[in-house]
Amino acid sequence: MEELLTDIGKCVHCLSYLPHGVRPVLTASTHSKIVIIGQAPGRKVHQSGIPWDDKSGDNLRNWLGIDKETFYDAHKIALIPMGFCYPGTGKSGDLPPRKECAPLWHQRLWDEMPSVELTILIGQYALKYYLKNKTKKNLTDTVLHFEEYLPQYFVLPHPSPRNNIWKARNPWFDETVLPQLRNRVETILR
Repeated sequence: MEELLTDIGKCVHCLSYLPHGVRPVLTASTHSKIVIIGQAPGRKVHQSGIPWDDKSGDNLRNWLGIDKETFYDAHKIALIPMGFCYPGTGKSGDLPPRKECAPLWHQRLWDEMPSVELTILIGQYALKYYLKNKTKKNLTDTVLHFEEYLPQYFVLPHPSPRNNIWKARNPWFDETVLPQLRNRVETILR
């Protein structure tokens, strides 16, 4: 695993498409029990080099019901984005993750993580890549039917503060989805 993480850290495959340069941001261990597949690092995460080191990360840790120490323990949780480097900013926020990363690196990472009990898919890019044609008509419907993807996958929207309006419109998320998420995470990490 260490050699693979070193190789990923040296990757320059998308350099010409990344206006802020390459800085792959992820954590993983051969002992990881939970894998969180996100989108791509934002500007703040690109600068710090720490996955989910922003308000979205604060929200995600709250959703999971865990503290930072547990979240950043790669022996427990692997943090793997769909695109490892910050893609830059577009008209309405960050650009989508680069499409090259997941096909190039994800399977190699999976091959090194035999202890995974749960994969948490966050946002439309992770859902589409991993669930393929098993997604529903939109992200909301897919998350609403999260139980259909268990026990392998737990599907979530992105925890960005920009999605607070979505959460307000979908109270079932806090009432039904998050308690089951917290229970699964607690059970696995116990």
